[in-house]
Amino acid sequence: MTIWVNEQIDPSGMIHACIACCDESQAKDCHESFEQNLSDTQKASGWLAQMRIVENWDDVPVNALKLD
Repeated sequence: MTIWVNEQIDPSGMIHACIACCDESQAKDCHESFEQNLSDTQKASGWLAQMRIVENWDDVPVNALKLD
């Protein structure tokens, strides 16, 4: 099983938003949205939008919104 995990992470490494899903198209849309929602100031201070792939729901952060 492939699970796409999208995260918005602050400069200290804290995850502020996380959505996980099994649909690649939905995951790419989510990543785009996360990128666009970061202001230039946030990006300059080190915030990032990250998309990664895991193979097990146990590898998804517990605070994630999980879409199946």
